[in-house]
Amino acid sequence: RTSSMASTSSVPSVAAAAVLQESEPMPDDAKAVRGYDFNEGNDLAALLASFSTTGFQAGHFGLAVEEVKKMLSWRLSDEPVPDEEEDPQMRDPQVRASIGCTIFLGVTSNLISAGTRETIRYLIQHKKVSCLVTTAGGIEEDLMKCLAPHYVGDFALKGTELRKKGINRIGNLLVPNRNYCLFEDWLT
Repeated sequence: RTSSMASTSSVPSVAAAAVLQESEPMPDDAKAVRGYDFNEGNDLAALLASFSTTGFQAGHFGLAVEEVKKMLSWRLSDEPVPDEEEDPQMRDPQVRASIGCTIFLGVTSNLISAGTRETIRYLIQHKKVSCLVTTAGGIEEDLMKCLAPHYVGDFALKGTELRKKGINRIGNLLVPNRNYCLFEDWLT
């Protein structure tokens, strides 16, 4: 124990054992929490990379960024040619270097509703993903947002009060009934 922990004679032993337990050393590969320092400039790549050392969901986002970077840089030439490969083109190093990863992006309707629609469009438009997989709700929400906007609300808004006003709540998003009517009119 450190000297500050040793001088806790006024603390009940049960509390001292639970709270003042000496820490074991952190593993050598443990990442220290550190956010992005904007004083170092506005660098989008560095900002995204910093999410891997930021807590809560940003950490998961950072892991996803690292995985996407691996997918974008992977080439078939990274893998050894299998002995059983009979296609001469698939044995050619230049051909293998030109074959990248096929990236499928799965999207649920709430992502379209929540404002990531523009990001998803960018990814598809610039061929960052090979295939978009979505639900019927995802397509519906995309078409609805072409016709009228959704609005940012609050998770705490009362559904019964909104209903009286003809407004629907999706999490903290607000969608007027009018949007659904515009979609149904367009569809028929």
